[in-house]
Amino acid sequence: MKIAQIAPLAESVPPKLYGGTERIVSYLTEELVAQGHDVTLFASGDSVTSAKLVPVTSMALRLNPHVKDPIPHHVILLEEVRRRADEFDALHFHIDLIHMPLVQDFIDRTVTTLHGRLDLPDLVPFYRAFPHHPLVSISDHQRLPMPPVNWAATIYHGLPTDLLRPRLGATEGYLAFLGRISPEKRPDRAIRIAARSGRKLRIAAKIDAVDRLYWESEIAPLVEQYPNVEFIGEINETQKAEFLGKADALLFPIDWPEPFGLVMIEAMACATPVIAFRCGSVPEIIQHGVSGFIVDSEDEAVEALRHLDDVNRAGVRAAFDARFTAQRMAADYVALYQDLRDARTASTQMRALRKEGAELQIV
Repeated sequence: MKIAQIAPLAESVPPKLYGGTERIVSYLTEELVAQGHDVTLFASGDSVTSAKLVPVTSMALRLNPHVKDPIPHHVILLEEVRRRADEFDALHFHIDLIHMPLVQDFIDRTVTTLHGRLDLPDLVPFYRAFPHHPLVSISDHQRLPMPPVNWAATIYHGLPTDLLRPRLGATEGYLAFLGRISPEKRPDRAIRIAARSGRKLRIAAKIDAVDRLYWESEIAPLVEQYPNVEFIGEINETQKAEFLGKADALLFPIDWPEPFGLVMIEAMACATPVIAFRCGSVPEIIQHGVSGFIVDSEDEAVEALRHLDDVNRAGVRAAFDARFTAQRMAADYVALYQDLRDARTASTQMRALRKEGAELQIV
């Protein structure tokens, strides 16, 4: 198939450091190419891909100090997609909602994966205005706040099988927190859990400008207070395998409706069990007692750490291989693209039998 992948411009594909959506776009794009599809990637110019790259900007917007407003750059992105839309069997958008008015004339060849939280009040009237656009959720829980829309599928994220190698030997005796310093990620919980369990905690996380005050007022003092806590900052993909693989467990003490939680399957790929709070997608991703433990409180998290030896690390990796590979993710999306094409073909044939000229749109 001829497939367009339309990525956000905030980060490159793949991102140099933090950037979950762009990372998934990269894994999907590369696997689709490996499976023999003709893929075009619309992304920032510093992206690296085996697909055909349409460089919309010279570099990722987050890394460009001259960029003050991302909207004009995304409008340029949409114009590039509009001009070339007829070239593709399927156009796969990963940019949330800004493209919706543009694609109504070719909606039967488009699908949009929603990567973010959907419990924001402004989104309800928006999606009521565009109820027919085929949407993909990244967990079933992510769908709950939405009005009636055209859900095409739930497709879980996946990673290349050789990206993060499982570590089945001795660990280095610390707990890991990986991601972003923000109130909803609850690094404060991770620090208290580590302190109460008497374990070391290493925090690898970026600090966005919007969360700088939270870091300075609440988290940095806790890091200073507990000598067992080490903040190492933002890490890259190469460092991630070692950081997760050498940990006894990943702490995922979230306090928000996490749509997916990519770091959970990254830890699983490293054969590292996950201690995760029961929020958002967690019960869909973690198999309690197999790939980690699902808890409802800090007390339960501390207790779960006492049972880490009950979790077989080879079994953690096996749970990843069974459900969260890039091959499985790409196969799921190809099946969806094919469903769109089959429905479009059937509509054309029906119209021809009725001697009507225009194709029906998918609703």
